[in-house]
Amino acid sequence: MDTINKHYREFDESQRLNDARGQLERIRSEEIITRYLPDSPAVIADVGGGTGVYARWLAEKGYEVYLIDLVAHHVAQARDTDERKEQNHIARYIIADARELPLDDASVDVVLMLGPLYHLPNYDDRLTALRHALRVLKPDGIVIAAAISRLASLIDGKIISEIDDPVFDEIVDQDLDTGHHTNPTDNPNYFTEAHFHDPATLQNELEAAGFRHDLTAAVEGPAFLLQDLDERLNDPSRRAMLLECIRRIESDPSAMAVTAHLLTVGTKTS
Repeated sequence: MDTINKHYREFDESQRLNDARGQLERIRSEEIITRYLPDSPAVIADVGGGTGVYARWLAEKGYEVYLIDLVAHHVAQARDTDERKEQNHIARYIIADARELPLDDASVDVVLMLGPLYHLPNYDDRLTALRHALRVLKPDGIVIAAAISRLASLIDGKIISEIDDPVFDEIVDQDLDTGHHTNPTDNPNYFTEAHFHDPATLQNELEAAGFRHDLTAAVEGPAFLLQDLDERLNDPSRRAMLLECIRRIESDPSAMAVTAHLLTVGTKTS
């Protein structure tokens, strides 16, 4: 996990969701998550929760939230931000690996995994993380996991950002061929070692871990390609229309082919 710590020493995760595309990712992720939340109070483990963006949102809704992340300074940032608030604090801060969750069996209602699956390049490690989520969930508990799309480097790096670099071209080729993303450079904008999923593989991994598959959805769909995305999000009527369009096609294979992120949802059935 040294590569993850190195990447996040160079990249400010606390700011990642602040630009237009980050805002769209958060809006849509919160929308999908909300569909599957039990009534509060309930216990939610935000595994790989970073600097606590989603954990704070859930705490403000009255949930008992455990923020769990491997990167110590992410947890410290989350705690510092939380301590400046007067109420609705995150219940627990835990520095831990998604593959070794320090939680009791059948102790939480929902597990969010909005980072671990793409930060675990090895298939067995991803299954281990999902099986730990299964273990700590109560019967009928829900896991909601995020993945980066197999086409993300091609669409974001080449089509949108127009990166002209033979090394990046090799990265894109490998992503498309295998989903195994590597970064042999010192450029943090090329991300870190990761796994980029296609929808079928994501569902297969969820089911292999023992979950019933309920949903795989495009988070942003083709909307993250829009050059005027910030203007649309800042206009209430245009924003509403945009979100409704994404919502209508979120499970369509063509939408999932051109999204930056996927969310998958599974249920513990026994």
